[in-house]
Amino acid sequence: MSRWPAAFGRFCYEFVVGDTPELAVGVALVIVGGWALARTLGAAAFWFIPLAVITLLGVSLWRGASSA
Repeated sequence: MSRWPAAFGRFCYEFVVGDTPELAVGVALVIVGGWALARTLGAAAFWFIPLAVITLLGVSLWRGASSA
């Protein structure tokens, strides 16, 4: 049996999660939340994803600066 599936799985985990699993979970929640809002409100939910991404970026930068 080849080892490439396990190596590919580790690569994908490191690529998506990296050093901050909280950010990966946040992005997943933003995508699901955007989908739910778009399904509920339709085109009126266009503002959610950019606002959430900016918020996640700000929180990530704040946490990085406060830990340094």
